[in-house]
Amino acid sequence: MPMANLRWVEWLFRIGLFGLFIGHGVPALEGNPEWVKWIMAFGGWDAPLATQFLFLIGILDIMVSLFLLFKPIRIVLLWAIIWTTWTAVMRVLPFINQDIWEFVERWINITASLAFLLIRGWPRSWRDWLR
Repeated sequence: MPMANLRWVEWLFRIGLFGLFIGHGVPALEGNPEWVKWIMAFGGWDAPLATQFLFLIGILDIMVSLFLLFKPIRIVLLWAIIWTTWTAVMRVLPFINQDIWEFVERWINITASLAFLLIRGWPRSWRDWLR
């Protein structure tokens, strides 16, 4: 693939993953009631603690979105892969118990994060994770 095309592809990943994480971060900051219930069920916490935890998740998601847009370092991409995998898998766990298709629908979140990491280049050393 010509290098110019690869830059376009990278920017499409940056913008798409920014949208994914900002689109989840803002509702988390707002205390999405369904998500608060999930956190309560998973952690056994009361509503105020679950709401505070969700707020922190929202801040983290927004930070990740900004990194992915402006400075997509590999460690943030690794976090994006881990987090999108967890949020897809949790849909079918007993405390949420959604249909398997809710999990399947979220594969794109995982694969987009992984594909962007591969385009940026798989790290060869621990230092490369920070570049």
